[in-house]
Amino acid sequence: MAPFLADGHARFLFRTDDGRIDAKTWRRGTGLLLAVLAVLTAIWIPLEPLTHRDLASSPFFAWATIAAFVYLVFYAFAVLLIAICHYNLSAKRWRDRGWPSGLAGLLPLFALFSGAVHWLQPRVAEDVPYFYVAGIDLLLVGIILWNILELGVFDERSS
Repeated sequence: MAPFLADGHARFLFRTDDGRIDAKTWRRGTGLLLAVLAVLTAIWIPLEPLTHRDLASSPFFAWATIAAFVYLVFYAFAVLLIAICHYNLSAKRWRDRGWPSGLAGLLPLFALFSGAVHWLQPRVAEDVPYFYVAGIDLLLVGIILWNILELGVFDERSS
């Protein structure tokens, strides 16, 4: 993995959407971003229950709750940064495949939509039926499969 990120290669892959990459590079870059996201999410899962509390039964300054919300701010920033990095990585690959590079925004956009609707629906269940959540999730799965096939499996398309 070290040669993959050596000599400014990470800067090329994740900080700009210019250029072209092959399927193997896209798979490795996506795997790296997924690994970072998985580690950050594994930390968030046990902290998330600490953000639900009642002031009537707990002290105003609960240090565990404060730590959970501080991590939540860090986690939200990291998720957005990972989405931007994945956009830049995928734009290169879409361009190499002969498609518009703007298609790279579909996956991060629908992933964020899915997260938002999963957060919102339980809070306003009477106004947002669950089939909206299922519909967004189905679209997200379809986009993920399309991206995996188009960007991670198929070879360069001659333009």
